[in-house]
Amino acid sequence: MIQIGILKSSIKTPLGVTPDTLKKWPADTTSFLIEKNAGLWAHFSDDKFLAEGAKVVSRAEVLEQANLLVISDVLSDQDLAILPTQTLIVGLLNPHNNKDFTAQLKSRNQKAFALEMLPRTSIAQSMDVLSAMASLAGYKSVILAANHFSGYFPMLTTAAGTVPPAKVLILGAGVAGLQAIATAKRLGAVVEAFDVRKAVKEEVESLGAKFIMVEGMQSDADTGGYAVVQKEEALAAQRELIHQKVVKADIVITTASIPGKAAPRLIEGVTVDAMQPGAVIIDLAAASGGNCELTKNEEVINHSGVTIIGDSQLAYALTREASKLFSVNIFNFTSHLIKEGLEAINFEDQIVKSTFIGKN
Repeated sequence: MIQIGILKSSIKTPLGVTPDTLKKWPADTTSFLIEKNAGLWAHFSDDKFLAEGAKVVSRAEVLEQANLLVISDVLSDQDLAILPTQTLIVGLLNPHNNKDFTAQLKSRNQKAFALEMLPRTSIAQSMDVLSAMASLAGYKSVILAANHFSGYFPMLTTAAGTVPPAKVLILGAGVAGLQAIATAKRLGAVVEAFDVRKAVKEEVESLGAKFIMVEGMQSDADTGGYAVVQKEEALAAQRELIHQKVVKADIVITTASIPGKAAPRLIEGVTVDAMQPGAVIIDLAAASGGNCELTKNEEVINHSGVTIIGDSQLAYALTREASKLFSVNIFNFTSHLIKEGLEAINFEDQIVKSTFIGKN
């Protein structure tokens, strides 16, 4: 019997299973141990889990009895002292930033799998938690910007005159950027989007935004669709173009990141100085240094009248929806991981090999 453990996170992060997704798991081979109040952030009561056949127990019981643990937050030293070393760990481990935690798992010979490391392949799409969270973050970034923006999104014609539409600039047209474009357009804004990848031009324009880029940028074809480090000449031209666009924008949403590296610097301090008071910057790359020079992670600052919000976990503000998506990602990944059983994991499989961060 596979006993899957779900812990309550100390912060708002998505839950690895929801009452609805419990139904997807085969009851004859799988049981769930849910820590009491684990669904608090996502508004899922213990009674809802109990109604679907899960057991609601203490944290210690989850750690002691589960042979597969799903997490979205680091484990404390106290947790690791209880957790058996043979327990499989699956979830959001954030290995690029949680290096101490990752090192602890390796030193224990714990088999751990980080979904952030999934390859960008068609077979892994249904497991792709980063894309799922990025879509939510892109939507939420526009809603957050609208709350802080002192103006109006759509054009409004009144007897007293016409209010022009907000000018929104999206830097980075990945999943988050595309969702931000779609949301800003639905609210009636005029939207422009910048990306170094020519391949996204058609998608950007199909959503109604104007695509802007610098010629001569390095291709992303061999990097799994992520942005790549560019040459200095191209970067200089890029900085000038972005400066010109940013200073005219009412709202700027930045989403550009490079896995395992510092986020590319796209907005200089002097550019922020030249922006109109009342403008808003939402920096979704804040956790890896930020796309804006002045960004402070998990902080809202006001610089000469410009509001700068650094938040790489905006998706988690939509904890209920994030949990629904994450729980499906977990089901699909785990079904692939242990399709032959807990003791027969194929470490030569591309998905397994890419996500594995422990010692085999």
